Amino acid sequence: MRVLVTGAAGYVGYAVGRRLVAAGHAVDGLVRDAGQDLPPGVRPLVGDLLDPPALRAVLTEPYDAVCHLAALTRVRESFEEPLRFFAVNVQGTVNLLDLLATGTRVVYGSTAAVYGTPEWQPIHEDQTPAPASPYGASKLAAEQVVRWHARTGAIGAVVLRTFNVAGAVDGRGDPDPTRLIPRALAVAAGEAPHLEINGAGDAVREYVHVDDLADAHVRALSAVRPGEDRVYNVGSGAPVSVRDVVAAVEKVTGRRVPTVRRPPRPEPPLLISDATAVRHDLGWRPRRSELPRMIADAWAARTRAAG
Repeated sequence: MRVLVTGAAGYVGYAVGRRLVAAGHAVDGLVRDAGQDLPPGVRPLVGDLLDPPALRAVLTEPYDAVCHLAALTRVRESFEEPLRFFAVNVQGTVNLLDLLATGTRVVYGSTAAVYGTPEWQPIHEDQTPAPASPYGASKLAAEQVVRWHARTGAIGAVVLRTFNVAGAVDGRGDPDPTRLIPRALAVAAGEAPHLEINGAGDAVREYVHVDDLADAHVRALSAVRPGEDRVYNVGSGAPVSVRDVVAAVEKVTGRRVPTVRRPPRPEPPLLISDATAVRHDLGWRPRRSELPRMIADAWAARTRAAG
């Protein structure tokens, strides 16, 4: 297929473009600035989802499919700039859909943040979303835009609600220094004196390797038909506490990660996905999502970048 990847120079977008090329698709990568690093075989297109006339001038050829990954993603920043997050994540999605040809397949990269603090664990796709941040709310709104548009028959859509992403491909690790694994690795690398954790570090989450997530996107493209809309959780389902992450980072790197406890914050004690549906429908399996493997890949990428 001829596939467009938005946000193609980003952490997930790069991994998705790389997988699509390996699967034999012709891939264009939409980026905001020329010269950004893209996987070999991905053709760069420079455009801004908030500038529809200029975007229309760039997207001159129809696509069979789109992986829409361009978004603002930092939860804490969303509280400071909610309008910016809604503009990029929602209006940017509307602008993109408005330019797509009838019958285009769309895979929308969403997030587990749409669930907020769900009542039941593990989290199933049928649970009512209740986002607790402007970021989560903006992603849920964009999901609804995509799904309602699909129900007109204009497109086919798959929404992938991703839990925590980790690992690296081609020496590219998670660039967000606010997330737990990058913060712990920064301490191991001597770039920070300690890791601050909330309370005793008992909060439990799960992680999925960025390459496994990319595989889910490629599989989703082939599964959807015009008029369909589906939602899948993408997660390993393996519970990991903050203390588990610290211990794994120390073991993989061979370096200590001193921690400093801060007062507990109001946060869900447990967020774990039920990913039964994506496994059943798409035949997806997490192949690289063991915690030591993800940390080792991220550490190797950091070491490579440093030297």
